[in-house]
Amino acid sequence: MTIKEAQQKVDEWIKTYGVRYFSELTNMAILTEEVGELARILARTYGDQSFKKTDLDRNLPDEMADVLWALICLANQTGVDLEKALEANLKKKTERDNERHKKNKKLH
Repeated sequence: MTIKEAQQKVDEWIKTYGVRYFSELTNMAILTEEVGELARILARTYGDQSFKKTDLDRNLPDEMADVLWALICLANQTGVDLEKALEANLKKKTERDNERHKKNKKLH
């Protein structure tokens, strides 16, 4: 599925099952919450924290999808074509950083 198709599928789902989008500020809060849930799993899986019993049923791919869902909702609400935005962002990063990381001794 392309990013454009993902945006269309989320929009169709919202219109079919969700009645309407939550407000942009609510969706921003939801995105922040979902990023926190993702961070919790990563901190416990790859970081120094141990899992609590309440964390054991968490699913990394599902939490990443929740973050993506919330971001797509915000993009749809604000008229952002994420596919075009990502292409432009990659171009910007390539032009700006094409040698920067190769020269970073910390990365070698």
